[in-house]
Amino acid sequence: MSLKELTWEHHKNAERQKFVEVMMSGNINPKFYAVFLWNLQIKYDVLEAMAGVNGCLDDLPGIRRKQKIAYDFAALWKDNNMPPTLPSTNDYITHLKTIMNDPHKLMAHVYVFHMGDLSGGQMISKKVPGPCTMFDFEGDIDALKTAIRAKIDDDMEEEAKWAFDSATKLFQEMMDLNYEHYLEQTDNMSE
Repeated sequence: MSLKELTWEHHKNAERQKFVEVMMSGNINPKFYAVFLWNLQIKYDVLEAMAGVNGCLDDLPGIRRKQKIAYDFAALWKDNNMPPTLPSTNDYITHLKTIMNDPHKLMAHVYVFHMGDLSGGQMISKKVPGPCTMFDFEGDIDALKTAIRAKIDDDMEEEAKWAFDSATKLFQEMMDLNYEHYLEQTDNMSE
């Protein structure tokens, strides 16, 4: 079995979350989406720093997303106060610290998150607000996917499942936020 097949149920579970449905509706509130981007940029910042130091990103030109996510966030977030950092984001950072010197496990996270950006992210970019630069990859996307696949193996199954479950928790926590609060702010801004 391939890593994709071994993690299929965890991947599908993440995709079935209500937040994904809201993103794909084409009607997600920009400020609500910015909260999501804020949490993503925190996760990617630490992941990419650790993965980079451990050589996981070698031979993956243009794979880094953190700066692009930060740019997308800044384009949408106009409040003086920063959005909430959700518990699953803090849990993710804590977990990464336990594997910070394990390139094999870190690569499982690169596979889950960056491969998702290369694949499903292309559909998401047509539905969400803002510049969506996080889904802009320079060069040949298929070649980048192939390069990532060359760095993964089936022994990454448990860590990749953990990464998918972390993504699922973030999606669930997004929906636990006061979503109506963000909708009301949009309604008030259009009046």
